[in-house]
Amino acid sequence: MYKPTFKLRGEICIGVASIFSFTAVMLLIFVHVAQISTSSVPRGIAMAKMNVSQYGQTLAKGLGDPITNLYATNASAPLGEEDGIRNVYKFGLYSYCGYLNNTAGRCSNTTIANKYQPFNALIADMALNYSALTIFIINGTSSFESQSMATHTHSAYYLILLGTIFAFLALVIGVVKHTFAFLASACLAVLATTFVLAGAALWTAAINSSESVNGLILNTTNIPLGIEVSSGSGLSLLWAAVGCLFASLIPYLISCCTFRG
Repeated sequence: MYKPTFKLRGEICIGVASIFSFTAVMLLIFVHVAQISTSSVPRGIAMAKMNVSQYGQTLAKGLGDPITNLYATNASAPLGEEDGIRNVYKFGLYSYCGYLNNTAGRCSNTTIANKYQPFNALIADMALNYSALTIFIINGTSSFESQSMATHTHSAYYLILLGTIFAFLALVIGVVKHTFAFLASACLAVLATTFVLAGAALWTAAINSSESVNGLILNTTNIPLGIEVSSGSGLSLLWAAVGCLFASLIPYLISCCTFRG
């Protein structure tokens, strides 16, 4: 007598869960493509950003001498070859890119589980005299140069990758109209939520740690150092995916109990 009602309730719940899962998977895909190239979509998504456009002016004011050859003039020059720093650096899961302006830039080689190391990226683009000076200024003053950020984001990549796979599997298996399939989807959604949440937390901690450079001043002067680190839209997308995955858990679990196929 109540079988049609239970079945309908289960189908509605799985439909809602599938919408949340699909949204989470799409958000995670955007997170994965962040900064893999300088084309429009990857360029606009980053886990973290570092603006050093004012750093040269700070050095000039602090040293009282003009600063030359600190910045690159060729946007296509490779990163990490002491060819000059870029105005803005953006970091993703697989690579990072340096930009002279909003569109002109160059990306590093794509690497699985790329480590977030903004200090290293900055130093690698400087000539020896400027890198030695920058190390002298920043060394020991903040956690901006901490290697723990690299460790955290390296681990976070695998957590996010596994979470993405589990979220996709939950979405696909949930299409099968069977109680055990819904149960499997619920379990996969729990795993996806846990892994993506952990990955987002590690990335957030790493970015917060690197933001300690924002408050630095040049030696005993009151001149801001001119290096500003901030989170990017990729981190927001990652946390939004966590929210969608968490929201999918309840309808997945309800469908297990109410669907009678």
